[in-house]
Amino acid sequence: MNTGVKITAFAAALAATFGTAYGVGKGVGPVGEPKKADHGEHAAAEPGGAGDGHAGHEAGAAAPAAGGLQVSDGGYTLALETPRPAVGKSVLKFSIKDGSGRKVTAYKTEHGKELHFIVASRDLTVYRHLHPVRAADGTWSTPVDLPAAGGYKAFADFKPAAAGAKGITLGVDLSVPGAYAPRPLPAAAPTATVDGYQVTLGGTLAPGKAGELKLTVSKGGKPVTDLEPYLGAYGHLVALRDGDLAYLHVHPNEGGPGPDVSFTATAPSPGTYRLFLDFQHGGKVRTAAFTVHAGPGHATAPTPAGSATHDADGHSHG
Repeated sequence: MNTGVKITAFAAALAATFGTAYGVGKGVGPVGEPKKADHGEHAAAEPGGAGDGHAGHEAGAAAPAAGGLQVSDGGYTLALETPRPAVGKSVLKFSIKDGSGRKVTAYKTEHGKELHFIVASRDLTVYRHLHPVRAADGTWSTPVDLPAAGGYKAFADFKPAAAGAKGITLGVDLSVPGAYAPRPLPAAAPTATVDGYQVTLGGTLAPGKAGELKLTVSKGGKPVTDLEPYLGAYGHLVALRDGDLAYLHVHPNEGGPGPDVSFTATAPSPGTYRLFLDFQHGGKVRTAAFTVHAGPGHATAPTPAGSATHDADGHSHG
């Protein structure tokens, strides 16, 4: 699509049918807590699926369904009050509504927060991991800086406090008005650089087969061995599949505070994925982004993609 194409012309792309979800991570509890065999990442079941969002992940286990492919699931709906934010800084407001249309006001705390909120551009070059604030009436709000017009998707990852409620990830489209100029997915490269840190991705990502993804953090040529806990862990990984933006939020395997942070992952089908690693050092969160190919015609080891820049609170600009 040529530069200058209006966002209205992009609407058709937002209506594309979504495919099968992907990915699995072997989860652990917060830093300092003993590992629980049945604790996993937030991965809501797709419509008709059996996952509860907290499946266990032993090596070789079947991948749970990824979340974010639907705006409603499990009797809950993500209601976005600002579906067309402006380019630049704005405030997003939304709520989670139950089956009766009431705003949910009680949540279980997961990884230090009642709700995790992610915004990513459809071309996967912009990524924001945000921490919204909830008002007493159940309305959430958060500032966001979106650098360009185009299509985005917002994800809410949460567990209601209602008895029997399960972990859910819901997704909804955002449209930022203006001239739309999509950028190509960053090419594969061995290392991502962010704020003077180098993060190298190694390991294997293959369809239908569990493998370890190991991310190694260094600065100035020296390994970083004092990573700081961020939301109860030494690293957080969000994976989005190119095309439908199927979502999976995973957490690391057991390990110390660097330089390595590892995840066990499975891609159930060939495809291209964008990985976003959040890590904290020196009191600041940074995000390193990678492009990974899985399946026939691609290398067996993941091939990370180039540099990621960041804004004042450490979120990737792509």
